[in-house]
Amino acid sequence: MARKKGGKPPLSFAEVMRKLVHAGISGSSVPNRQPNELEEMPTLDERIEMVLGIVNRADRPSSNMLFFVMYDIESNKVRYQVAKYLLRKGCVRIQRSIFLADLGMEEYDHIRSDLTEVQAAYENKDSILIVPISPDYLRSMKIIGQKIALDIIMRNKNTLFF
Repeated sequence: MARKKGGKPPLSFAEVMRKLVHAGISGSSVPNRQPNELEEMPTLDERIEMVLGIVNRADRPSSNMLFFVMYDIESNKVRYQVAKYLLRKGCVRIQRSIFLADLGMEEYDHIRSDLTEVQAAYENKDSILIVPISPDYLRSMKIIGQKIALDIIMRNKNTLFF
């Protein structure tokens, strides 16, 4: 584990969250945060390109696991920290509270363990779901709402020129 200046090892995500909880969560704003910093989302087309880029990657390790992380977290501080953590771990934000990951089992277990510790660190009514998914199911996704040319992005339709 890399050391910070001064010789102390860096805190794990769960330890940082425990300190945050101990300092008090409710009613306070997130320090040093610009509004909408993490809420800025790529367009739906860009997000779908990211998802399909993950699934269709030619060099995707067979040992990797595809999984969604979804949460419903009341505290702005905790929600913000969880989102930052998931992005640092290599997860791709699909919607505001839904992330997709394509990581090895060790990293999957680490994320699951850290999020379990965070959930248990304070009294809450939050929920965090980690859902493994197969590439085939992900490729067969359907989008309801905003119209998008999913067949074009997935390259399912053939076009003939005469």
